[in-house]
Amino acid sequence: MSAPSPYHRIGDAARLSGVPAANIRYYEKEGLLPAQARADNRYRLYSDDEIHRLRFIRLCRAMDMSLEEVRTLLSLGRGPGSAADHAACATVDEHLLHVRTRLQELQALEAQLLSLRGRCDGADGSPCRVIDALHARADAQPLPSPEPLARRHV
Repeated sequence: MSAPSPYHRIGDAARLSGVPAANIRYYEKEGLLPAQARADNRYRLYSDDEIHRLRFIRLCRAMDMSLEEVRTLLSLGRGPGSAADHAACATVDEHLLHVRTRLQELQALEAQLLSLRGRCDGADGSPCRVIDALHARADAQPLPSPEPLARRHV
């Protein structure tokens, strides 16, 4: 019986890392994962270190980190006490600020939705006014400014 190959095809890499094959290709295209070795049949091959890197990326993305934040963290050295620790903390602090801002936005959205939902309780047999309320809010919206919108966190 031969020893298992130290390299994995993309389907196995997806299974072992929990990252779908399409995302693996995308991360490679975005430079989060180096260009892969290819077998004679042109299949991409992934090492155990690259499987770990994919798991790292998946973990960061599950924490809603942007690709740029993931790229920054991947570029930092690995090991306690390194100068990279400070850069990693700064990246996490910046992301935490984004999360806190997003939480405030989501709480405001929740309040708006609860108010809207209150227009249609149906308890007293009155008609639901959700659609009317949405149309009224759409009419009250100011026209967009010609300035570019703020860049979203992705």
